[in-house]
Amino acid sequence: MGKGMKAGKVKKQKPAGGGFNMQQLQQMQALQAQMEQAQADLEEKEITTTAGGGVVEVTVNGKKELTNLTIKPEVVDPDDVETLQDLIMAAVNEGIRQIEEISQSTMGQFTGGLGIPGL
Repeated sequence: MGKGMKAGKVKKQKPAGGGFNMQQLQQMQALQAQMEQAQADLEEKEITTTAGGGVVEVTVNGKKELTNLTIKPEVVDPDDVETLQDLIMAAVNEGIRQIEEISQSTMGQFTGGLGIPGL
């Protein structure tokens, strides 16, 4: 026996697995559950945007899917299809941009500058 050691004494070792204790694990699990709920809430959101002064209106959901498209008849000109196409693209892109902004803002509260790609 080494100096200062008593019979029956066992030297305590640090827990394996990177030193996470049970409280930290529970906190991480709670954070993961919150993130999953926030993601589910985001997917339920819808953004409606317009282009051309409201002649084209689109709705985009949190999954970045186009869920509604409304075109006022006065903008439909068979001789100028390009303008209509441009208006639709502008409205859809703005909807997607707004959903992305909401997503980054919401998920950013969890990642807090961790630099996690895709969040």
